[in-house]
Amino acid sequence: MKKLTSSLLFILLALTHNMAQENLTYKTPPASIMKLADYERAPQVSIDTKKEYMLLTYRSTYKNLEDLNQQEMSMGGLRINPVTNIASAASYINNLKVRKVVAKEAVQVKGLPVNPRITYIAWSPDETKIAFTNTVAGGVELWVLDMASAQAIRLTEPVINANLGSPFNWYRDSKQLLVRLLPANRPALIDPKKELPLGPTVSVSNGSKSQNRTYPDLLKNATDETNFVTLATSELYTVDLAGKTSLFKAGAMYAGESFSPDGKYLLTTILHKPFSYVVPLNKFPQVSTVYDLHGNVVKTVNDVPLSEVLPKGFMAVRKGKRQMNWRYDEPATLYYVEALDGGDPQTKADYRDAIYLWKAPFTQDADLLINLPQRFMNIIWGNESVAIVQDEWYDTRNEKTYLVNPSKPGESPKVITDRNFQDVYSDPGHFETWKNEYGKYVLAIADNALFLIGDGHTPKGQFPFIDELNLTTLKTKRLYQSTYTDKVEEIFDIEDYKKGEALVRIQSKNEYPNYFFRNFRKKDALTQVTHFPNPFESIKDVYKEVIKYHRADGVELSGTLYLPAGYNRKAKTEKLPLLIWAYPAEYKDKNSAGQSTANPNEFTYPYYGSFVYWVSRGYAVLDDAAFPIIGEGKTEPNDNFIEQLVSNAKAAIDAVDSLGYINRAKVAVGGHSYGAFMTANLLTHSKLFACGIARSGAYNRTLTPFGFQSEQRNYWDAPEVYNAMSPFQNADKMKTPLLLVHGEADNNPGTFTLQTERYFQALKGLGAPARMVILPKEQHSYVARENILHLLWEQDQFLEKYLK
Repeated sequence: MKKLTSSLLFILLALTHNMAQENLTYKTPPASIMKLADYERAPQVSIDTKKEYMLLTYRSTYKNLEDLNQQEMSMGGLRINPVTNIASAASYINNLKVRKVVAKEAVQVKGLPVNPRITYIAWSPDETKIAFTNTVAGGVELWVLDMASAQAIRLTEPVINANLGSPFNWYRDSKQLLVRLLPANRPALIDPKKELPLGPTVSVSNGSKSQNRTYPDLLKNATDETNFVTLATSELYTVDLAGKTSLFKAGAMYAGESFSPDGKYLLTTILHKPFSYVVPLNKFPQVSTVYDLHGNVVKTVNDVPLSEVLPKGFMAVRKGKRQMNWRYDEPATLYYVEALDGGDPQTKADYRDAIYLWKAPFTQDADLLINLPQRFMNIIWGNESVAIVQDEWYDTRNEKTYLVNPSKPGESPKVITDRNFQDVYSDPGHFETWKNEYGKYVLAIADNALFLIGDGHTPKGQFPFIDELNLTTLKTKRLYQSTYTDKVEEIFDIEDYKKGEALVRIQSKNEYPNYFFRNFRKKDALTQVTHFPNPFESIKDVYKEVIKYHRADGVELSGTLYLPAGYNRKAKTEKLPLLIWAYPAEYKDKNSAGQSTANPNEFTYPYYGSFVYWVSRGYAVLDDAAFPIIGEGKTEPNDNFIEQLVSNAKAAIDAVDSLGYINRAKVAVGGHSYGAFMTANLLTHSKLFACGIARSGAYNRTLTPFGFQSEQRNYWDAPEVYNAMSPFQNADKMKTPLLLVHGEADNNPGTFTLQTERYFQALKGLGAPARMVILPKEQHSYVARENILHLLWEQDQFLEKYLK
């Protein structure tokens, strides 16, 4: 009997070990990875338009768990800290320095608070000062920095309300700010755990189709509604640079404020009831009103009802005025867009949208500027006779750019470009802007020409450029094109048109990105502005190459290949394990799908979002491997999703294997979000991989029934597509080891943590080799140092086990 009991105990212990959770404390990755992960982030740079001063902003490389472990209320699509009254996931700057552009060294800003937590940075219109918020234990304060003296002072107590976003705007005189403050008589929040409900929560469908996606953090009940009103309500105050305050407007749920270019009017948007339990706050009812500087109503310019119901499709929009804003090249003129097809992309119409102009004080009706054959995308104002308008249509991937004369409303526009917006090789670039007399960014116009700055992707590599567009002929003339074949030059903007000076950033695979002034009218005229060092010296000697290859149907693919430092590429005696990191993208044509934006000269920047760390551990890595999913004509990309996914993967492995570097029996694949969805499908439907790592993905598409990623059809339109693409529905086919990782608090639409938990339960129940890691407090992207370092440890342990 003793012997039987001992045997039974052994079996029970073995079963317990096999089935129980692992109670791990946080781990850190091996030394070679830790050396790369534990680095100091370089500051971000902001330069005034006069090229006089530069602001350097510093932040920690990672947050920590304490940053994530704060009070939080989720409602209306927001996650708010109800104590500090700012987004609970806000990222903070912890130091500021000022430098004259011509100087060598930066000056530490004086007067900053102890342990600053800075966000919402904004230059004053005259660019002599910078306003910012600082979050303390009890709330948010408003501060201002004088650039010339590098002195910061606090303007308010911690009474700022940043729950609905940026809480302040500069007046045009640069001497005052309009600020959202907490109401003096603000009611206490209701604790939903203590408040007993007065009845059930009831939602009603009235028969109208409402095909909304799976939004997170929505209102759930009457208590949420009451608390939302409390958190969203602010009073608008004018605050001067001495900290003196005066009430501008009484309390309301202010969701947006903007001054007219001449500074004489204020456009506000206020949310109001009825709220919704199925859509976030940007679809709540809202009223837009223009006030004068004394707070008197000039005109209520828009009244938008609750927007729960929209037609199907990415080009669907609500009825009524939308995208209302100031015209930046005039003192006080609003523009807005209105759908001419009822907002329904299925309705046949010669024109989809119309743009209207409405001059203050809005006593006359608005004037029609232009009718658009596609959905409005963007407008850039220039002057009284020049504006650029862009429209688009997602189903055809078409984008048109027009030259419009605002002084002649109704006049037919001139088409500048008519192109597939996914065709990166034909991208003409973006229009350069400069500040006008109102301090607003408008089209840079000089000598009857506009200017375009382009990324310059070509079949032979990347060569950024500056073009001049003649406004009469609409022909372009190339003013400058980068010729680097061993570096990357990013062109940010033109600083001086007459002299030909542009702000650029130059990097190579081993040289950290730094800023320069380039005179594009003079050969090799470069002046270095910043001197940031390379924090990743330990991988400076790794081999890096963009490889191009073809999948079975002839589509050209590419990926960035990394090989360990010292690997003998000639002898190739050692066959390396291969890690592939990818993210699928949908296209409507093979030409665009086969184009590459990868550049081997980009600085090698390892981070948790790729496998690059593991080149230091003796792996070959194919990073950002192209995984196009193509649907030409009436065929939708996802109609053949699985077949194309497997074809992409096989082509990638074949390409690296043909170079002689790898053991193709030891290949892993990984991805985040839609890349995780890809990974699970590849392990399910192919035998190409030894293991996979899937992070923060969605695996059951019936839980996203009204579309996902670039899929516009709902589940009932294409149930066979949804089911075939869902790893959960095919879990019985999954036999390959899979590491599943998810943030505990993922609030990305469609990728709720439940997706990973239920998929793991299915795999475990069916006997598949899987491991699930839930990272405490993390959302869709991971930010806490403890979690990221543990993630790297988990991935390393998993890869060492199944590949080495």
